[in-house]
Amino acid sequence: MSSDRDERPVRPTVEDEVAAAGSELIGGPMGRRALAGGWWTPVRVIALVAIGMFALGMVQKLPCYDHGWFFGATTQYTHACYSDIPHLYTGRGFDAGLIPYFDRIPQSLSGGMDYLEYPVLTGLFMEVAALFTPGGGTVQHREQMYWFVNAGMLLACTAVIAVCVARTHRRRPWDALLVALAPAFALTATINWDLFAVALTAAAMLLWSRGRGIAAGVLIGLAAAAKLYPLLLLGPLFVLCLRAGRLRAFAGAAAGAAGAWLVVNLPVMITHDAGGFHIREGWAKFYTFSQDRPVDFGSVWLFISQRTGNPLDDANTYASLLMVLGCLGLGALALCAPRRPRFAQLAFLVVALFILVNKVYSPQYVLWLVPLAALARPKWRDFLVWQACEVLYFLGIWFYLAYTGSGDKHQGLPPEGYQLAIVVHLLGTLYLCALVVRDILMPERDVVRRDGSDDPSGGVLDGAPDLVVAGAARRARHAAYPQDRADATRVQWGTGSRNP
Repeated sequence: MSSDRDERPVRPTVEDEVAAAGSELIGGPMGRRALAGGWWTPVRVIALVAIGMFALGMVQKLPCYDHGWFFGATTQYTHACYSDIPHLYTGRGFDAGLIPYFDRIPQSLSGGMDYLEYPVLTGLFMEVAALFTPGGGTVQHREQMYWFVNAGMLLACTAVIAVCVARTHRRRPWDALLVALAPAFALTATINWDLFAVALTAAAMLLWSRGRGIAAGVLIGLAAAAKLYPLLLLGPLFVLCLRAGRLRAFAGAAAGAAGAWLVVNLPVMITHDAGGFHIREGWAKFYTFSQDRPVDFGSVWLFISQRTGNPLDDANTYASLLMVLGCLGLGALALCAPRRPRFAQLAFLVVALFILVNKVYSPQYVLWLVPLAALARPKWRDFLVWQACEVLYFLGIWFYLAYTGSGDKHQGLPPEGYQLAIVVHLLGTLYLCALVVRDILMPERDVVRRDGSDDPSGGVLDGAPDLVVAGAARRARHAAYPQDRADATRVQWGTGSRNP
Protein backbone atom coordinates (compact mmCIF):
# COMPACT_ATOMS: atom_id res chain seq x y z
CA MET A 1 0.00 0.00 0.00
CA SER A 2 1.55 3.28 -1.04
CA SER A 3 1.90 6.20 1.30
CA ASP A 4 -0.07 8.39 -1.15
CA ARG A 5 -3.01 6.07 -0.96
CA ASP A 6 -2.74 5.88 2.83
CA GLU A 7 -3.53 9.59 3.02
CA ARG A 8 -6.68 9.42 0.93
CA PRO A 9 -9.97 9.83 2.80
CA VAL A 10 -11.78 6.59 3.49
CA ARG A 11 -15.02 6.48 1.50
CA PRO A 12 -17.90 4.95 3.49
CA THR A 13 -19.61 3.84 0.27
CA VAL A 14 -16.68 1.47 -0.25
CA GLU A 15 -16.52 -0.09 3.20
CA ASP A 16 -20.10 0.26 4.48
CA GLU A 17 -22.95 -1.55 2.74
CA VAL A 18 -25.63 0.71 4.22
CA ALA A 19 -23.78 3.84 3.10
CA ALA A 20 -23.36 2.33 -0.37
CA ALA A 21 -27.07 1.56 -0.60
CA GLY A 22 -28.01 5.01 0.66
CA SER A 23 -25.74 6.65 -1.91
CA GLU A 24 -28.01 5.33 -4.67
CA LEU A 25 -30.25 8.31 -3.92
CA ILE A 26 -27.57 10.58 -5.37
CA GLY A 27 -26.27 8.33 -8.12
CA GLY A 28 -24.45 5.57 -6.26
CA PRO A 29 -20.92 5.22 -4.86
CA MET A 30 -18.24 7.48 -6.30
CA GLY A 31 -16.31 5.78 -9.10
CA ARG A 32 -12.58 5.93 -9.61
CA ARG A 33 -12.95 8.39 -12.52
CA ALA A 34 -15.32 10.74 -10.72
CA LEU A 35 -14.17 14.31 -10.24
CA ALA A 36 -13.37 15.03 -6.60
CA GLY A 37 -11.86 17.90 -4.69
CA GLY A 38 -12.27 21.57 -5.48
CA TRP A 39 -14.56 23.60 -3.25
CA TRP A 40 -16.71 20.60 -2.30
CA THR A 41 -14.37 19.15 0.28
CA PRO A 42 -15.77 16.56 2.73
CA VAL A 43 -15.68 19.02 5.63
CA ARG A 44 -17.64 21.68 3.74
CA VAL A 45 -20.20 19.18 2.48
CA ILE A 46 -20.71 17.80 5.98
CA ALA A 47 -21.05 21.28 7.50
CA LEU A 48 -23.68 22.23 4.93
CA VAL A 49 -25.60 19.00 5.48
CA ALA A 50 -25.53 19.58 9.23
CA ILE A 51 -26.83 23.14 8.76
CA GLY A 52 -29.58 21.84 6.49
CA MET A 53 -30.67 19.20 8.98
CA PHE A 54 -30.63 21.79 11.76
CA ALA A 55 -32.91 23.97 9.64
CA LEU A 56 -35.29 21.03 9.20
CA GLY A 57 -35.31 20.65 12.97
CA MET A 58 -36.32 24.30 13.27
CA VAL A 59 -39.13 23.71 10.79
CA GLN A 60 -40.31 20.82 12.96
CA LYS A 61 -40.75 23.35 15.79
CA LEU A 62 -43.02 25.63 13.75
CA PRO A 63 -46.32 24.40 15.29
CA CYS A 64 -44.96 25.47 18.69
CA TYR A 65 -43.37 28.68 17.46
CA ASP A 66 -46.71 29.90 16.14
CA HIS A 67 -49.01 28.43 18.76
CA GLY A 68 -48.00 25.48 20.94
CA TRP A 69 -45.64 27.23 23.35
CA PHE A 70 -48.29 29.77 24.25
CA PHE A 71 -51.77 28.25 23.85
CA GLY A 72 -53.26 24.92 24.83
CA ALA A 73 -52.12 22.74 27.70
CA THR A 74 -50.70 19.92 25.57
CA THR A 75 -50.28 21.30 22.04
CA GLN A 76 -46.48 21.47 22.37
CA TYR A 77 -46.48 17.80 23.37
CA THR A 78 -48.89 16.43 20.76
CA HIS A 79 -46.80 18.13 18.07
CA ALA A 80 -43.53 16.95 19.72
CA CYS A 81 -42.07 20.46 19.41
CA TYR A 82 -41.44 21.42 23.04
CA SER A 83 -38.46 23.63 23.94
CA ASP A 84 -37.24 24.99 27.27
CA ILE A 85 -35.84 28.09 25.61
CA PRO A 86 -38.93 30.32 25.23
CA HIS A 87 -40.36 29.31 28.60
CA LEU A 88 -37.18 30.12 30.53
CA TYR A 89 -36.79 33.53 28.90
CA THR A 90 -39.44 34.87 31.25
CA GLY A 91 -39.33 32.03 33.78
CA ARG A 92 -35.72 32.76 34.74
CA GLY A 93 -35.92 36.52 34.59
CA PHE A 94 -34.03 37.24 31.35
CA ASP A 95 -36.94 39.30 30.05
CA ALA A 96 -36.84 41.33 33.28
CA GLY A 97 -33.11 41.97 33.01
CA LEU A 98 -32.15 39.83 36.03
CA ILE A 99 -28.49 38.79 36.22
CA PRO A 100 -28.10 35.00 36.54
CA TYR A 101 -26.64 33.71 39.84
CA PHE A 102 -26.66 37.20 41.37
CA ASP A 103 -30.33 38.21 41.28
CA ARG A 104 -32.97 36.08 42.98
CA ILE A 105 -35.83 35.13 40.67
CA PRO A 106 -39.28 36.19 41.95
CA GLN A 107 -41.59 33.30 42.77
CA SER A 108 -44.19 34.74 40.42
CA LEU A 109 -41.86 34.12 37.47
CA SER A 110 -40.01 30.92 38.28
CA GLY A 111 -42.62 28.76 39.94
CA GLY A 112 -40.29 27.89 42.80
CA MET A 113 -36.78 28.11 41.25
CA ASP A 114 -35.05 30.96 43.07
CA TYR A 115 -31.87 30.99 40.92
CA LEU A 116 -30.88 29.78 37.47
CA GLU A 117 -30.25 26.03 37.64
CA TYR A 118 -27.63 25.83 34.87
CA PRO A 119 -23.81 25.92 34.99
CA VAL A 120 -22.07 29.25 34.55
CA LEU A 121 -21.14 29.14 30.86
CA THR A 122 -24.60 27.98 29.87
CA GLY A 123 -25.98 30.86 31.91
CA LEU A 124 -23.67 33.21 30.02
CA PHE A 125 -24.87 31.74 26.73
CA MET A 126 -28.48 32.37 27.77
CA GLU A 127 -27.66 35.91 28.89
CA VAL A 128 -25.88 36.77 25.63
CA ALA A 129 -28.90 35.53 23.68
CA ALA A 130 -31.14 37.70 25.86
CA LEU A 131 -28.99 40.75 25.10
CA PHE A 132 -29.45 40.15 21.36
CA THR A 133 -33.20 39.60 21.70
CA PRO A 134 -35.15 42.64 20.47
CA GLY A 135 -37.26 44.35 23.11
CA GLY A 136 -40.76 45.68 22.73
CA GLY A 137 -43.88 43.96 21.57
CA THR A 138 -45.78 41.31 23.45
CA VAL A 139 -44.22 38.75 25.78
CA GLN A 140 -45.04 36.08 23.22
CA HIS A 141 -43.14 37.97 20.53
CA ARG A 142 -40.08 38.41 22.77
CA GLU A 143 -40.09 34.70 23.65
CA GLN A 144 -40.28 33.82 19.97
CA MET A 145 -37.36 36.10 19.22
CA TYR A 146 -35.37 34.69 22.13
CA TRP A 147 -35.81 31.16 20.78
CA PHE A 148 -34.83 32.36 17.30
CA VAL A 149 -31.67 34.10 18.56
CA ASN A 150 -30.72 31.00 20.55
CA ALA A 151 -31.37 28.83 17.49
CA GLY A 152 -28.93 30.95 15.51
CA MET A 153 -26.25 30.57 18.16
CA LEU A 154 -26.91 26.83 18.44
CA LEU A 155 -26.66 26.58 14.66
CA ALA A 156 -23.11 27.93 14.94
CA CYS A 157 -22.42 25.25 17.56
CA THR A 158 -23.76 22.62 15.16
CA ALA A 159 -21.37 23.74 12.43
CA VAL A 160 -18.47 23.61 14.90
CA ILE A 161 -19.43 20.07 15.94
CA ALA A 162 -19.67 18.87 12.33
CA VAL A 163 -16.31 20.38 11.37
CA CYS A 164 -14.53 19.09 14.48
CA VAL A 165 -15.81 15.53 14.10
CA ALA A 166 -14.92 15.56 10.40
CA ARG A 167 -11.35 16.58 11.19
CA THR A 168 -10.71 14.46 14.27
CA HIS A 169 -9.99 11.30 12.26
CA ARG A 170 -7.83 12.63 9.42
CA ARG A 171 -8.58 9.81 6.98
CA ARG A 172 -12.26 9.44 7.89
CA PRO A 173 -13.93 12.84 7.47
CA TRP A 174 -17.08 11.28 6.02
CA ASP A 175 -17.86 9.61 9.35
CA ALA A 176 -19.10 13.04 10.46
CA LEU A 177 -22.09 12.54 8.13
CA LEU A 178 -23.43 10.33 10.90
CA VAL A 179 -23.62 13.46 13.04
CA ALA A 180 -24.92 15.70 10.27
CA LEU A 181 -27.73 13.31 9.30
CA ALA A 182 -28.64 12.01 12.77
CA PRO A 183 -32.42 12.45 13.09
CA ALA A 184 -32.32 12.67 16.89
CA PHE A 185 -29.75 15.46 16.57
CA ALA A 186 -32.07 17.57 14.41
CA LEU A 187 -35.11 16.87 16.59
CA THR A 188 -33.48 17.78 19.91
CA ALA A 189 -31.02 20.53 18.89
CA THR A 190 -33.16 23.44 20.09
CA ILE A 191 -34.83 21.87 23.12
CA ASN A 192 -32.16 23.22 25.44
CA TRP A 193 -28.62 24.62 25.38
CA ASP A 194 -26.67 21.33 25.41
CA LEU A 195 -25.15 21.92 21.95
CA PHE A 196 -22.86 24.57 23.43
CA ALA A 197 -21.15 22.06 25.69
CA VAL A 198 -21.15 19.44 22.92
CA ALA A 199 -19.36 21.89 20.58
CA LEU A 200 -16.69 22.66 23.18
CA THR A 201 -16.22 18.93 23.80
CA ALA A 202 -15.91 18.17 20.08
CA ALA A 203 -13.30 20.93 19.74
CA ALA A 204 -11.42 19.52 22.74
CA MET A 205 -11.28 16.07 21.13
CA LEU A 206 -10.03 17.58 17.89
CA LEU A 207 -7.24 19.41 19.70
CA TRP A 208 -6.28 16.28 21.63
CA SER A 209 -6.09 14.34 18.36
CA ARG A 210 -3.62 16.95 17.11
CA GLY A 211 -1.38 16.51 20.15
CA ARG A 212 -2.38 19.78 21.83
CA GLY A 213 -3.13 18.33 25.24
CA ILE A 214 -3.19 21.50 27.34
CA ALA A 215 -5.46 23.32 24.89
CA ALA A 216 -7.74 20.27 24.81
CA GLY A 217 -7.86 20.30 28.59
CA VAL A 218 -8.79 23.99 28.62
CA LEU A 219 -11.74 23.26 26.33
CA ILE A 220 -12.79 20.30 28.47
CA GLY A 221 -12.80 22.62 31.47
CA LEU A 222 -14.87 25.19 29.60
CA ALA A 223 -17.25 22.48 28.42
CA ALA A 224 -17.63 21.29 32.01
CA ALA A 225 -18.48 24.87 32.98
CA ALA A 226 -21.38 24.62 30.49
CA LYS A 227 -22.47 21.04 31.26
CA LEU A 228 -21.00 18.63 33.76
CA TYR A 229 -20.60 15.53 31.57
CA PRO A 230 -17.41 16.59 29.65
CA LEU A 231 -15.38 16.11 32.85
CA LEU A 232 -15.95 12.39 32.37
CA LEU A 233 -13.51 12.44 29.44
CA LEU A 234 -10.61 12.93 31.84
CA GLY A 235 -11.15 9.41 33.16
CA PRO A 236 -10.52 7.65 29.82
CA LEU A 237 -7.58 9.96 29.15
CA PHE A 238 -6.00 9.01 32.48
CA VAL A 239 -6.33 5.26 31.94
CA LEU A 240 -5.13 5.40 28.34
CA CYS A 241 -2.19 7.65 29.20
CA LEU A 242 -1.33 5.32 32.08
CA ARG A 243 -1.25 2.31 29.76
CA ALA A 244 0.83 4.18 27.17
CA GLY A 245 3.16 5.84 29.67
CA ARG A 246 1.98 9.32 28.68
CA LEU A 247 0.90 10.60 32.08
CA ARG A 248 2.70 13.89 31.51
CA ALA A 249 0.31 14.63 28.63
CA PHE A 250 -2.64 13.76 30.83
CA ALA A 251 -1.36 16.01 33.61
CA GLY A 252 -1.21 18.93 31.18
CA ALA A 253 -4.77 18.29 30.01
CA ALA A 254 -6.07 17.90 33.57
CA ALA A 255 -4.33 21.08 34.69
CA GLY A 256 -5.74 22.95 31.71
CA ALA A 257 -9.26 21.67 32.49
CA ALA A 258 -9.04 22.60 36.18
CA GLY A 259 -7.60 26.02 35.43
CA ALA A 260 -10.21 26.87 32.79
CA TRP A 261 -13.07 25.71 34.99
CA LEU A 262 -11.82 27.78 37.93
CA VAL A 263 -11.25 30.91 35.84
CA VAL A 264 -14.83 30.78 34.62
CA ASN A 265 -16.48 29.78 37.89
CA LEU A 266 -14.55 31.59 40.63
CA PRO A 267 -15.87 35.10 39.85
CA VAL A 268 -19.42 33.80 40.21
CA MET A 269 -18.81 31.16 42.86
CA ILE A 270 -17.21 33.25 45.61
CA THR A 271 -18.88 36.14 47.42
CA HIS A 272 -17.57 38.23 50.28
CA ASP A 273 -19.28 39.99 53.12
CA ALA A 274 -18.52 40.99 56.69
CA GLY A 275 -18.38 37.34 57.70
CA GLY A 276 -15.72 36.44 55.12
CA PHE A 277 -15.79 34.50 51.87
CA HIS A 278 -18.72 32.24 51.02
CA ILE A 279 -20.04 30.09 48.19
CA ARG A 280 -22.65 32.09 46.35
CA GLU A 281 -26.09 30.49 46.66
CA GLY A 282 -26.98 31.31 43.07
CA TRP A 283 -23.85 29.61 41.74
CA ALA A 284 -24.46 26.49 43.81
CA LYS A 285 -28.04 26.12 42.57
CA PHE A 286 -27.10 23.84 39.67
CA TYR A 287 -25.33 21.42 42.01
CA THR A 288 -27.93 21.44 44.77
CA PHE A 289 -30.74 21.08 42.24
CA SER A 290 -28.98 18.11 40.59
CA GLN A 291 -28.50 16.49 43.97
CA ASP A 292 -32.01 17.11 45.27
CA ARG A 293 -34.14 16.47 42.20
CA PRO A 294 -36.12 13.25 42.44
CA VAL A 295 -36.15 10.39 39.96
CA ASP A 296 -37.23 11.97 36.69
CA PHE A 297 -38.15 11.31 33.09
CA GLY A 298 -36.35 8.77 30.94
CA SER A 299 -34.25 7.08 33.59
CA VAL A 300 -34.11 3.42 34.49
CA TRP A 301 -35.01 4.53 38.01
CA LEU A 302 -38.28 6.05 36.85
CA PHE A 303 -39.11 2.80 35.07
CA ILE A 304 -38.44 0.83 38.27
CA SER A 305 -40.31 3.36 40.38
CA GLN A 306 -43.40 3.30 38.18
CA ARG A 307 -43.42 -0.47 37.93
CA THR A 308 -42.93 -1.09 41.64
CA GLY A 309 -44.57 1.96 43.22
CA ASN A 310 -41.35 2.64 45.16
CA PRO A 311 -40.30 6.34 44.98
CA LEU A 312 -36.62 5.29 45.20
CA ASP A 313 -35.55 8.06 47.54
CA ASP A 314 -32.04 6.58 47.58
CA ALA A 315 -31.63 6.82 43.80
CA ASN A 316 -28.61 9.11 44.23
CA THR A 317 -26.80 6.39 46.15
CA TYR A 318 -27.73 3.68 43.66
CA ALA A 319 -26.74 5.79 40.66
CA SER A 320 -23.42 6.83 42.24
CA LEU A 321 -22.57 3.26 43.16
CA LEU A 322 -23.32 1.99 39.66
CA MET A 323 -21.30 4.83 38.15
CA VAL A 324 -18.28 3.99 40.29
CA LEU A 325 -18.54 0.28 39.53
CA GLY A 326 -19.01 1.00 35.83
CA CYS A 327 -15.95 3.27 35.73
CA LEU A 328 -13.87 0.60 37.45
CA GLY A 329 -15.06 -1.86 34.84
CA LEU A 330 -14.12 0.49 32.02
CA GLY A 331 -10.71 0.99 33.62
CA ALA A 332 -10.18 -2.75 33.74
CA LEU A 333 -11.32 -3.04 30.13
CA ALA A 334 -8.85 -0.35 29.05
CA LEU A 335 -5.95 -2.06 30.81
CA CYS A 336 -6.80 -5.66 29.88
CA ALA A 337 -7.85 -5.28 26.24
CA PRO A 338 -5.53 -6.87 23.65
CA ARG A 339 -4.68 -3.43 22.33
CA ARG A 340 -5.17 -0.10 24.04
CA PRO A 341 -8.72 1.14 23.23
CA ARG A 342 -9.16 4.24 21.16
CA PHE A 343 -9.90 7.44 23.06
CA ALA A 344 -13.24 7.91 21.31
CA GLN A 345 -14.33 4.41 22.27
CA LEU A 346 -13.75 4.90 25.99
CA ALA A 347 -15.15 8.43 25.87
CA PHE A 348 -18.37 7.11 24.35
CA LEU A 349 -18.64 4.31 26.90
CA VAL A 350 -18.15 6.49 29.96
CA VAL A 351 -20.67 9.11 28.81
CA ALA A 352 -23.14 6.36 27.87
CA LEU A 353 -22.65 4.84 31.32
CA PHE A 354 -23.49 8.16 32.94
CA ILE A 355 -26.62 8.47 30.81
CA LEU A 356 -27.75 4.93 31.60
CA VAL A 357 -27.44 5.24 35.39
CA ASN A 358 -28.42 8.90 35.82
CA LYS A 359 -31.63 9.92 37.61
CA VAL A 360 -32.95 11.72 34.56
CA TYR A 361 -32.67 11.38 30.80
CA SER A 362 -33.88 14.47 29.01
CA PRO A 363 -34.39 13.94 25.25
CA GLN A 364 -31.59 16.34 24.33
CA TYR A 365 -29.01 14.27 26.23
CA VAL A 366 -28.68 12.19 23.06
CA LEU A 367 -26.67 15.12 21.71
CA TRP A 368 -23.87 14.25 24.11
CA LEU A 369 -23.46 10.85 22.51
CA VAL A 370 -23.96 11.52 18.80
CA PRO A 371 -20.43 12.88 18.02
CA LEU A 372 -18.81 10.29 20.28
CA ALA A 373 -20.77 7.48 18.63
CA ALA A 374 -19.70 8.64 15.17
CA LEU A 375 -16.05 8.46 16.26
CA ALA A 376 -16.33 5.30 18.34
CA ARG A 377 -18.41 3.11 16.02
CA PRO A 378 -18.72 4.68 12.52
CA LYS A 379 -20.99 1.98 11.15
CA TRP A 380 -24.21 3.19 9.55
CA ARG A 381 -26.39 0.19 10.35
CA ASP A 382 -25.62 0.22 14.07
CA PHE A 383 -25.79 4.00 14.30
CA LEU A 384 -29.21 4.08 12.64
CA VAL A 385 -30.56 1.30 14.87
CA TRP A 386 -29.57 3.37 17.89
CA GLN A 387 -31.00 6.55 16.37
CA ALA A 388 -34.31 4.81 15.68
CA CYS A 389 -34.52 3.91 19.37
CA GLU A 390 -33.81 7.52 20.33
CA VAL A 391 -36.43 8.90 17.95
CA LEU A 392 -38.99 6.51 19.45
CA TYR A 393 -38.10 7.76 22.91
CA PHE A 394 -38.30 11.38 21.70
CA LEU A 395 -41.87 10.76 20.56
CA GLY A 396 -42.69 8.67 23.61
CA ILE A 397 -41.90 11.31 26.23
CA TRP A 398 -43.93 14.03 24.52
CA PHE A 399 -46.96 11.81 23.98
CA TYR A 400 -46.69 10.67 27.59
CA LEU A 401 -46.70 14.29 28.77
CA ALA A 402 -49.70 14.90 26.53
CA TYR A 403 -51.43 11.99 28.25
CA THR A 404 -50.67 13.24 31.78
CA GLY A 405 -51.52 16.85 30.87
CA SER A 406 -54.86 16.26 29.18
CA GLY A 407 -56.83 15.51 32.34
CA ASP A 408 -59.58 12.93 32.08
CA LYS A 409 -59.27 12.86 28.28
CA HIS A 410 -55.96 10.97 28.53
CA GLN A 411 -54.99 11.81 24.97
CA GLY A 412 -51.54 10.44 24.35
CA LEU A 413 -49.30 7.62 25.50
CA PRO A 414 -50.25 5.88 28.77
CA PRO A 415 -47.61 5.03 31.40
CA GLU A 416 -47.15 1.50 30.07
CA GLY A 417 -46.34 2.85 26.61
CA TYR A 418 -43.91 5.38 28.03
CA GLN A 419 -42.20 2.67 30.06
CA LEU A 420 -41.73 0.74 26.82
CA ALA A 421 -40.17 3.85 25.26
CA ILE A 422 -37.71 4.04 28.17
CA VAL A 423 -36.77 0.39 27.67
CA VAL A 424 -36.26 0.97 23.95
CA HIS A 425 -33.93 3.91 24.69
CA LEU A 426 -31.96 1.88 27.24
CA LEU A 427 -31.65 -1.15 24.96
CA GLY A 428 -30.60 0.97 21.98
CA THR A 429 -27.81 2.60 23.99
CA LEU A 430 -26.72 -0.74 25.46
CA TYR A 431 -26.66 -2.23 21.96
CA LEU A 432 -24.21 0.38 20.73
CA CYS A 433 -22.15 0.04 23.93
CA ALA A 434 -21.92 -3.72 23.43
CA LEU A 435 -20.59 -3.25 19.90
CA VAL A 436 -17.97 -0.77 21.06
CA VAL A 437 -16.86 -3.15 23.82
CA ARG A 438 -16.62 -5.96 21.26
CA ASP A 439 -14.46 -3.74 19.03
CA ILE A 440 -12.17 -3.09 21.99
CA LEU A 441 -11.82 -6.76 22.83
CA MET A 442 -11.46 -7.73 19.15
CA PRO A 443 -9.58 -4.83 17.50
CA GLU A 444 -9.74 -6.50 14.09
CA ARG A 445 -13.50 -5.86 14.13
CA ASP A 446 -12.99 -2.13 14.70
CA VAL A 447 -13.97 -0.22 11.54
CA VAL A 448 -11.45 2.55 12.22
CA ARG A 449 -8.55 0.12 12.66
CA ARG A 450 -9.16 -1.93 9.53
CA ASP A 451 -6.59 0.03 7.53
CA GLY A 452 -3.88 -0.41 10.16
CA SER A 453 -4.61 2.81 12.04
CA ASP A 454 -4.14 2.79 15.79
CA ASP A 455 -5.99 5.70 17.39
CA PRO A 456 -6.58 8.64 15.03
CA SER A 457 -8.22 10.64 17.83
CA GLY A 458 -5.55 9.67 20.36
CA GLY A 459 -3.00 12.41 19.77
CA VAL A 460 0.12 11.41 21.72
CA LEU A 461 -1.47 7.98 22.23
CA ASP A 462 -1.66 7.21 18.52
CA GLY A 463 0.88 4.49 17.76
CA ALA A 464 2.39 4.63 21.26
CA PRO A 465 3.57 1.31 22.72
CA ASP A 466 1.83 -0.15 25.75
CA LEU A 467 3.82 0.14 28.96
CA VAL A 468 1.16 -0.85 31.53
CA VAL A 469 -0.97 -3.85 30.59
CA ALA A 470 -3.00 -6.49 32.41
CA GLY A 471 -3.84 -9.74 30.72
CA ALA A 472 -3.40 -8.39 27.21
CA ALA A 473 -0.90 -11.04 26.11
CA ARG A 474 -3.43 -13.86 26.38
CA ARG A 475 -5.55 -12.28 23.66
CA ALA A 476 -2.85 -10.69 21.51
CA ARG A 477 -2.67 -13.51 18.99
CA HIS A 478 -6.44 -13.62 18.54
CA ALA A 479 -6.50 -9.87 18.02
CA ALA A 480 -3.71 -9.97 15.47
CA TYR A 481 -5.07 -12.94 13.52
CA PRO A 482 -8.82 -12.65 12.93
CA GLN A 483 -10.39 -16.08 12.91
CA ASP A 484 -13.70 -15.09 11.33
CA ARG A 485 -12.28 -14.06 7.96
CA ALA A 486 -11.02 -16.28 5.17
CA ASP A 487 -8.38 -13.72 4.17
CA ALA A 488 -7.05 -13.29 7.70
CA THR A 489 -4.17 -10.84 7.78
CA ARG A 490 -1.93 -9.56 10.49
CA VAL A 491 -2.87 -6.03 11.47
CA GLN A 492 0.01 -3.81 12.53
CA TRP A 493 -1.81 -1.03 14.36
CA GLY A 494 -0.18 2.33 13.98
CA THR A 495 1.80 1.40 10.84
CA GLY A 496 -0.94 2.11 8.32
CA SER A 497 -0.49 -1.25 6.65
CA ARG A 498 -1.39 -4.92 6.70
CA ASN A 499 1.28 -7.58 6.31
CA PRO A 500 0.43 -11.04 4.98
